[in-house]
Amino acid sequence: MSTTDEYDPPGHRSASPGSLSHRVPDLGALELLLAVARLGSLGGAARELGITQPAASSRIRSMERQLGVALVDRSPRGSRLTDAGALVTDWARRIVEAAEAFDAGAQALRDRRDSRLRVAASMTIAEYLLPGWLLALRADRPDTAVSLLAGNSAAVAERLLAGEADVGFVEGLTVPPGLDSAVIAHDRLIVVAAPSHAWARRRRPIAAEELASTPLILREKGSGTRQVLDAALGGLARPLIELSSTTAVKAAAVGGAGPAVLSELAVGEELAMRRLVRVPVNGIALARDLRAVWPTGHRPTGPARDLLSLTRG
Repeated sequence: MSTTDEYDPPGHRSASPGSLSHRVPDLGALELLLAVARLGSLGGAARELGITQPAASSRIRSMERQLGVALVDRSPRGSRLTDAGALVTDWARRIVEAAEAFDAGAQALRDRRDSRLRVAASMTIAEYLLPGWLLALRADRPDTAVSLLAGNSAAVAERLLAGEADVGFVEGLTVPPGLDSAVIAHDRLIVVAAPSHAWARRRRPIAAEELASTPLILREKGSGTRQVLDAALGGLARPLIELSSTTAVKAAAVGGAGPAVLSELAVGEELAMRRLVRVPVNGIALARDLRAVWPTGHRPTGPARDLLSLTRG
């Protein structure tokens, strides 16, 4: 049986300070009240919502204290809404319906986000690592359309900061300003030459000074490969030819144009087939981290997050 002495006395108006969330019951409590109204039973409402009857009773009492009115008359025959409870139930129904519309709209936004993935990647990663990752992603998300924008590390940063890509991958020594990052793999640059080149027959390693003084087939400035080499040689690398893709640099080296500096990832087949020869070098460090990058404060979500997980696998 309901009582009124635990609520506000007649004539007292509750003007609770604070935010609306402190004055309005939460959605779970409103859904419970609607279930009680529909089923006429607090126990039945509790079972429908997957909670215990004591928990349901506690939630109703808490809502009554919050609102300052009795909502439910409880008796051995069941639970009946008070007049105030019937009125609050009408309001609750509108709030729950609005919340359902909000949830449907949010799901539509997630579906739209998940329907596409825009990836920007520097050339070595785009050519030699991303195809495998994207095939694995397609197995998990067959309905996600993926577009890949390949360029050097500087171009990847520009696309991310312009909102033209959801996640990016770079190869340089540093993280471009405005981006957060995570290391996903490690790589090493090596010096290679065609078997006909004099360096391919050398028994002693090339010294850093000789490498710096020899014209090389190089990637363009702004690429992660060039950044690592310039840092290792103190900015003294001399270009014989500057090319904008790893594949082009490799082709020029295979054709005998000169020695080149390339990722180990890119030349495995050419070394195995003896189309290129690895040239040992002393005195310089050419290791580098491969990184996933995204705009600062906007960690990847949806398909971009899933792709990031695959790279670490």
